[in-house]
Amino acid sequence: MSKYFCFKIGIELKKQLISLRKEFFRKTIHICTAFVPTMLHFAYIPTLICLFFAGVSYIVAEKLRSAGHEIPLISDITAAAARKRDENKFVLGPVTLVLGVLLASLLWEEIPAACGIYALAFGDGLASLAGKTLGKIHIPYTHGKTAEGSLTCFAAIFSSCFFVTQNCQIALVVATAGALFEVLPLKDFDNLIIPVLIGGIVTAMK
Repeated sequence: MSKYFCFKIGIELKKQLISLRKEFFRKTIHICTAFVPTMLHFAYIPTLICLFFAGVSYIVAEKLRSAGHEIPLISDITAAAARKRDENKFVLGPVTLVLGVLLASLLWEEIPAACGIYALAFGDGLASLAGKTLGKIHIPYTHGKTAEGSLTCFAAIFSSCFFVTQNCQIALVVATAGALFEVLPLKDFDNLIIPVLIGGIVTAMK
């Protein structure tokens, strides 16, 4: 095996490890939104205000970063979580994440909103991690989504929805819908669509 070939393998492995590390960091932020339903239960208005100001602060900081002005902590977090497609661009993911959680909280009652937020936190978050680490069977026309990721998404949404609603039928319908939404190539807009639509489905089935 030539030194050049070994060098190429090493470079490719390094790129994969960096991509995986970024994905873990990014989805950890996703999973942290699972704390929001509990916060809404005990402090509804203050939590909404905190989410709103977190979103606005991020937009301002990201605009400044895009213009070449680094903002301590926020710019570091953005750089650590940014994917290759986000390089040298405004990173939209955190905006749609906050907006999706806010809309679900405002549009739906506590239980449907919690189901929607948990679907985003666990379903979307764990699906991506499972796909990156375990994914072997790629689903056509989905920009790299895998069957393993979709099954993980289904299981995570079913479990979290059943925990909240104690209703197997609702959990089954919601998990199926959530897995279908997640597999669509929506880029960062799945953060917005999943919690709102899942909350709407739970509201309609209650």
